Amino acid sequence: MTRMQRGGTVLFLLLFVALAGTTLILDRTDRLQPVKNLVAQITSPVQDVLSSATGRLTDFRQLFTDMEVCRAENEELQLLVDQLIIENVRLREAEIENVTLREQLNFKQANPSFELLSSQVIGRDPSNLAGYLIIDRGTRQGVAVGMPVLTHRGLVGRVTEAAPNSSKVLLITDPSSSVNALIQESRATGVVQGSIRQGLTMRYIQQTEDVKPGDLVLTSGLGGNFPTRLIIGQVTAVMKTDVELFQQAEVRPSVDFGRLEMVLVLTSFETIVFETQQ
Repeated sequence: MTRMQRGGTVLFLLLFVALAGTTLILDRTDRLQPVKNLVAQITSPVQDVLSSATGRLTDFRQLFTDMEVCRAENEELQLLVDQLIIENVRLREAEIENVTLREQLNFKQANPSFELLSSQVIGRDPSNLAGYLIIDRGTRQGVAVGMPVLTHRGLVGRVTEAAPNSSKVLLITDPSSSVNALIQESRATGVVQGSIRQGLTMRYIQQTEDVKPGDLVLTSGLGGNFPTRLIIGQVTAVMKTDVELFQQAEVRPSVDFGRLEMVLVLTSFETIVFETQQ
């Protein structure tokens, strides 16, 4: 190191010691307080901004954490709600099925001469042009063509096709269906036929018979295809003219065919035997 460099270094050290000493003396005598106040005034807004930004960042992180916790809780609650809805539907379906089975049991007990086979409706005519149902019972369960099908509310129809584990049931509302019937009050007889409007009409009623709206229509048992006294429906209107040999009546079915879920196949019943007089 040259003499000039050594001299510069010594001078710098002397100046540093002098400045530090002066600063220490001024600080102890509070001579630096104005400077400190000035520095504090200058740096205070910056510190406030930094402190506010730090606080907002902390609040944002807390908000994000709270949102994540809330989202997780909402997912758990939604899952619980879905489970409760499914359980409620299952219990409601079980309740409805129990009511139906109880009604069927009461009907069986009220008709001890009937041999009935409970069946589930598994299909129906999608076009509504032909009135029929498909049930989950067939020849393996004892179902045969021609057997009546009913509910506790009344007559549904008859089996027209039977496979091993399913059968086709022609409804009484189908235009090709006909049932021998009678009016409960007057005992007037006739034939109930289906129509393209999925309704019922009782035809071939003698003009002299008293038929009025509100009368119940039952199966007569004539012909042996159906047992007696099964409910078919109720008269809603009577068409009678002097020029016709017979009067006829519009009949509202007692069965709601659009809501059928379970039916009873009548596998055996007592038929009326007519003896020919000699």
